[in-house]
Formats: sequence, C-alpha cells, structure tokens
Amino acid sequence: MMNVEIILAEGEGFHTEFKESLSKIDKELVAFANSSGGKIFLGIGDDSRVKGFNLSNKNKSEIQSIAQNCDPPISIEMEAYPEFTIINVPEGVRKPYRCASGFYIRNGASSQKMTTEEIINFIQNEQRYNFDEQYDSRYPANDFDSDKYKAFIRKCKISGEYNPEDIIVNLGMAGYKNNNFVLNNTGMLFLGRNPERYIAHSAITCVLYKGIEKLMVLDRKDYSADLISNIEDAMVFLKKHLNLRYEITSLRRKEILELPETALREALVNAVAHRNYFMKGANIFVELFDNRLDISNPGGLPAGLKLEDLGKRSVLRNPLIAAMLLRANYIEKLGTGINRIQKALKEAGVASASFTADSFFTISFNLLDEKEEKLGEKLGEKLGEKWPESIGNNEILILKLISQNNKESIKSLAAQTGLSSTGVENIIKRLKVKGLLKHVGPAKGGYWEIMDDE
Repeated sequence: MMNVEIILAEGEGFHTEFKESLSKIDKELVAFANSSGGKIFLGIGDDSRVKGFNLSNKNKSEIQSIAQNCDPPISIEMEAYPEFTIINVPEGVRKPYRCASGFYIRNGASSQKMTTEEIINFIQNEQRYNFDEQYDSRYPANDFDSDKYKAFIRKCKISGEYNPEDIIVNLGMAGYKNNNFVLNNTGMLFLGRNPERYIAHSAITCVLYKGIEKLMVLDRKDYSADLISNIEDAMVFLKKHLNLRYEITSLRRKEILELPETALREALVNAVAHRNYFMKGANIFVELFDNRLDISNPGGLPAGLKLEDLGKRSVLRNPLIAAMLLRANYIEKLGTGINRIQKALKEAGVASASFTADSFFTISFNLLDEKEEKLGEKLGEKLGEKWPESIGNNEILILKLISQNNKESIKSLAAQTGLSSTGVENIIKRLKVKGLLKHVGPAKGGYWEIMDDE
C-alpha cells in the first residue's frame, strides 16, 4: 500500500511529479511515457503541500481526453483520494510521444523539451535502454546495506521512520520481481552490499604520476565501493596529493588547496553521473601530473551533445543516477556542473578547465599559472633529461612561491608550505647546489633570483 507521507517527504523526482491543476499536464504525460514511466500527483504543490483536487467525472473525462490527444495516445490509470488524485503513466511502447507543444523527456525532477537533434538521436537510440533503470538477475533478493541506506537518506533529508523498502522503491532504486524486493542497477550502485562484485567497472582509479607523462607511478588507488564512497575516497586522494598553501589571518592559519574543492567535487560527480556503464573494462580515471589533473569517464559525450554545448545544454545518460545524486545534494542543479566548475576556478584565480571528448570525456585542470609555466620551462631547460625526476615536490613548491614574490622570507615560506623554517632552509640549500636559486643582496632587503646561469 502506498505511503503518501513518504512521497511528500521525498518530493518530486525522476518518477514523481506534483501538479496543483491540469495546466500543461500533457507535457508531463509525454515526458513520463518517453522515459520509464511515473506518477503525477494532482492537488499537490511544488512545496509538497496538499492543495486538494477532486476527481469529478468532468475532470476524469478531461484527463482522459488530454492523454488520448497525445501522439500516439497514452494509456493511463487514475487513483482518486480524498484530497488528491494520482495519474499513473506507464513507460510508452511506441516512443517518442508528443503533445501540442512538442516532445518532452524526464530530466531529473523536471520535464525537458527535446530539440530536433535530440528527437532524432532519441529515435535512433531508443532500443538502448538506460543502464541505471535495469535489473540484473544476479542481484540477491531482499538485500541491501542498511548502513549505506541510513547514510543515504540522511543526505537526502528523508525521515528514517518509514519502511526502508518502501522508500527505496519509491525512489526508483528497486522493485518487486516474483514478489521479492530486488535492487536495480542504481540501487546496487548506491546501496548494494557488494557493488564491485557485480559492476566492477563502476570503480574510480586514482593515479599520481611523477612528471607530465604516464611513465612513473608514485601512487595508485582503486576505489570500488558504492558511488558516494567512491567520490569521497577520490576527494581524499586529491587532497592528499595536491599542494596546499596557507594564508595567515589574525591568529589562524587557513589551508587552501591549489584547485578549489568545489570544482574537484563537481568534476568527480560529473564523471560518475555521465559515464557509460554499458562500457565494461574501463573505469573512471583521476590522473594527477606535475602540471595538470585529468578526470576522465568512459563513453565520451552523450548522443546529441557537443563540446560547444557544455554549460548551455544538458543531456543525461543516466537520469536515475543523476536524480539520486541530486537528492543527496551532490548535484546542486542538473545541467549546471560545468558552469560551477569554471566559476569556482575563476573565483580562486585559477585557469579555466579544458575539455576533450572521444571514447572518453576528460576534464583537464591546469596546475600551473603563467609564471609557473615559464618556471617549468626554465627547469626543463636547466635539468634536461633529469627533469622532473631530479627535483622534489617541496622544492618545486618553494620555487613557485618565490617566482610569485622574489622577496619571500624563510618565515613566510615556512608558513605558506607548512614546513619548518629549518626544512625550508635545507630545501633552499639544495636548490642553490643544483644551480636553480640564488640570493642577491643582503640577508635583509635582498631578493631571490631563479635560474641565474651566470
């Protein structure tokens, strides 16, 4: 039996739409029919408050007429309750469906009008089912990880007082097969006990390289738990290996990552939400080099989307996965991830990210500003074939800071790097021995000079 309180608490979603009246209801009908079906709750507002709707004979006739006037006609069922009405819209078998105002498809918790190109691609690709909505016969019945479930509903701000199976089914992550509760692929990826056993290619592989090519691996981790844990573990990897600088304000020292955390998290979430899960044998890759960070997901861009469309249009390859990430507040608003990445980078004074797409879609972050690029060129010229193997990360960090301010003091360098003053002094000694750094003028009032070949 349906628990209305759960539905109201969860709000609108990929399979749920709230409407106060019959206005523009035809686009919701075709959107659900073109997707994987859903329920329209008449008499409930966007704020999840019950406004009231009486399913009179006149209203029932009008709703049936609207459904029949869609092209092709949509078969629906209605359920009348004292204060609202539910229109059950099954997934259509004669896609695509359209109404008077055009073709629509479900995009997260809203209905999105399709462009001509999207309609063409929709027709061409309709035989390919969405991975995130499918069931796998290998998945055990009546099985999910209760700890993952509790953590997930907390993130979604869903009350834990209701039956877990009811909530998971209503979220669209499970169903009943032969009277048994069974997770679908989305449910397994978020709540499954052992997702890596069934969907091993959902892992995130993080690699730290020495240099700017894939030659020497310094650290590698493969994260193959649930999707949210994978994102968080990849963030920990990046925080561990990206450089930190420090700002001292008043009596506190503030740690600042060289790339803003908001941009990193958006890029990881984008990769998880948009990868092609039908492509087995290829993981999401997070690859950190001396000069850049590449985050790549298998599958390239979804059909109908071009590089020049990024930040302007959104095409969801895995709408149910995206909807769950949205509910868990890992996505602020569908289709805004690329813009949020660029905005975060701009606010941090970091170069914009770049994008490439072939069989993979890659977001590349530049770790060097203009001065640092010139510094890298100088180091390469000075060290020749030994670059970058002959210089450590802390040595590079000290040179970066000095390149930005050639009057840095030992105390200031120590504060910004988190090293001791003795540690900074030892690094400077090594840089002097290597011929990479010298001090000009008196100890007080002088300045640093990098790469002086005299």
